[in-house]
Amino acid sequence: MRQSLQIFANSLWMTIEELKVNRLRTFLSLLGVTVGIFCIIAVLTITGSLEYNIRQEVQSLGSNVIYIQKWPWGGGGEYPWWKYVNWPEPTFQEYKELEKRVNGASAMCYAFSAGDQEVDYGDSYMSGVTLQGVTQQFNQIIDLNFEQGRYFTPYEGTGASPVVILGANIWEGLFSNASDAIGKYVRIKNKELRVIGVLQKYGSSFINAFDFDNSVFIPYFTARTIVKDQDPVFMVEAAPGVALDALKEELRGDMRAVRRLRPTDEDNFSLNEISAVSGTLNQLFGSINTGGWFIGIFALIVGAFGIANIMFVSVKERTNIIGIKKAIGARRGTILGEFLMESVILCLIGGLMGIFLVYIGTRLASGFFSYTVFLSAGNFFTGIIVSVLTGIIAGYIPAYHAARLDPVVAIRS
Repeated sequence: MRQSLQIFANSLWMTIEELKVNRLRTFLSLLGVTVGIFCIIAVLTITGSLEYNIRQEVQSLGSNVIYIQKWPWGGGGEYPWWKYVNWPEPTFQEYKELEKRVNGASAMCYAFSAGDQEVDYGDSYMSGVTLQGVTQQFNQIIDLNFEQGRYFTPYEGTGASPVVILGANIWEGLFSNASDAIGKYVRIKNKELRVIGVLQKYGSSFINAFDFDNSVFIPYFTARTIVKDQDPVFMVEAAPGVALDALKEELRGDMRAVRRLRPTDEDNFSLNEISAVSGTLNQLFGSINTGGWFIGIFALIVGAFGIANIMFVSVKERTNIIGIKKAIGARRGTILGEFLMESVILCLIGGLMGIFLVYIGTRLASGFFSYTVFLSAGNFFTGIIVSVLTGIIAGYIPAYHAARLDPVVAIRS
């Protein structure tokens, strides 16, 4: 143990001397390691942060919820839109019939959205607003975060009460503060609606199931007096102890019965899950991770050659010192360990510089974006481990060469 500490101390001292004497050469050699570690850890940090934000969003939207719609979620060049274009939209009558049949659900709601609406208050107005018409149990499935106020009462939610809940961008644009909005009346298509609640700011969304900040939420029967149903969806939350796949199969059978489909008929509706969207995004992030490692490894190879070059020069400059050490009894393992340690320390310095740059980037990104961006402990230690391995690989051949030197020849040189 004592010998290992002595080797480490000697190697650290020699590394510092190397940095002092050959600053430019050392800096250029470390640059490759810094860039390599930066590429790897930056990509891991970005994808890790995105995955964290998506998981948080999936949790808020309900990871155990089935969305029954006309269009299946998906996209890209292979999306067969022509297959679904003639499918019928879900209707409120079908929703009421399905509600009577389903046993594995803890909550169900019907919702539709109508975009590009205008909300007026006095001489002020907000355009480009999405109107969300929802039934009473919407808040049992999607947990709305209120800045002020409340959700619809059962009476308001099942009737045509003229009440509304405003998203953050809407009330911020129309009122001076959240409490000032409560109890006021706004107009949508000349329909007077009393504000009973205002939502907290949600920020940007990856999945974008609901644009909470730019939406207003109105009881379904009230919303139907303002606009027609657009993009309707049934939202069904699995009861405790009911697997999502089991609920999905139950809903498939019940919807086929509601639409009176024959056994040979294909489904003419879609059963969507938030987890399917997050799974697709996770595959994308996996590809990005692979690309980051690919670029980073190439940069590390360049850096490793630079470190190896420094170590070969260091061995050449200290050949007589190596000979003296071996002459007075230093073993090959000791010499090998000293140079390997020096190489590892050099790579650690470069790696820590790269990690520090990533950390600075996360702090800057947190100030510009509403997403959570962070450097995790796992990514930090990944950077350290990769730096150490790079140092061992880059320094082994020069260290082995130093350890194999003949002491007599080395002293004479």
